[in-house]
Amino acid sequence: MTAQQETGQRSRAPHVVGLVAAGTTLIAATYGLVRLAFGLHLPEMGEEFGLDLTTLGLISAGASLVYGLAAGIGFLVGDRFPRALVLAAGLAAGGGSLGIALTHDAGVFSACAIASSAGAGFASPGLVRIIHRAASPAERSTMQSIVNAGTGPGLVAAGGLAWALAPEWRPAWVVAGGATALATIAVLWLGRAEGGSGAVGTEGRSALHLPPITWWSSHRVALVAAAAFGFGAAAIWNFGRTALVDAGASESASLLAWVLLGFGGAAVIATAPLLRRRGPRSLWLVSTIPAAACTAVLGMFPGSPVLAGTACAVFGWGYVTATGALIEWTTQIDGSRAATGTAVLFVVFMIGQATGAAVVGAFVAEAGYPASFGVAAAVACAAGLLGYERRRSATRSVEN
Repeated sequence: MTAQQETGQRSRAPHVVGLVAAGTTLIAATYGLVRLAFGLHLPEMGEEFGLDLTTLGLISAGASLVYGLAAGIGFLVGDRFPRALVLAAGLAAGGGSLGIALTHDAGVFSACAIASSAGAGFASPGLVRIIHRAASPAERSTMQSIVNAGTGPGLVAAGGLAWALAPEWRPAWVVAGGATALATIAVLWLGRAEGGSGAVGTEGRSALHLPPITWWSSHRVALVAAAAFGFGAAAIWNFGRTALVDAGASESASLLAWVLLGFGGAAVIATAPLLRRRGPRSLWLVSTIPAAACTAVLGMFPGSPVLAGTACAVFGWGYVTATGALIEWTTQIDGSRAATGTAVLFVVFMIGQATGAAVVGAFVAEAGYPASFGVAAAVACAAGLLGYERRRSATRSVEN
């Protein structure tokens, strides 16, 4: 590296750090304050609008499908128009949040709750490409993990807001809309050089066409694993706090569990540099299995504050780490289509989560929380083991 290149890298460092901070904030807003906060406010919103668990589960499923649709758009255009995706993320999540806060009609509420999840679907593939272009090859994995871990701080903020404003929930959605707007502006400003939609380079041209059959074949294990883990993760995200409330937990105790869930997700920022030497499949295994175990624990012991709080914290870490592992997994397979791969895996992940939300919501009413969360945990555990078994199989093939 020449002295001129070193000087250029040093001059860009503050800019890249600012971009990572803005991207982390956007993920915190679109995921933590908007998409995943729906489950946090579910008991109060369901009571106010007169919606039962089955209906709320269908709304959650619809939100997951819209998220998947948005990520699907990211699959098609993410490598070419990342800034447009970021703008769409801000409009969907911000506008949907304000609609949730202001409406008193159950139909409008449902529509806004579903539409707001598109923000997270647009944000992830757009940010993956912007960060990929801005960071050096040695920094990309860690920076992608940090940005993706923004979900954790967002959940902490959502839980803190709910705690401070209880029993009012509408102001929290006003804050979510404002935070989303500010983060969107920051990313668009700081990412204007890296994520521009002008000239398309080699990576952009390759993304204008659907990936070849070999690309899909190389992703087959990741696709199945993502869908299965999405199904399993739906239990805690959509019905975790409801399970605590129905088990007799006080409002403050149930909110504290959600804050701990957020702290677990935020801890990924600290553990990302320590785990970056692990391969994505290894990272997938060590994150999904604890998350699956914690789902079963919360379903069986929602009345135990210590067990429930610990389960939420560990689940939060496992969930965010697992989604980061998916980004690394597809990047390892084909780095030139990192945004495309992220979008595809997240679409499949959320299809699984949509299915899980609908199935678990209906199953809770019939069989209760232990059995419902147990089924979700079993599917999540299978997702983790699927990646592990495929890796072992590949190793044996090489040896033979």
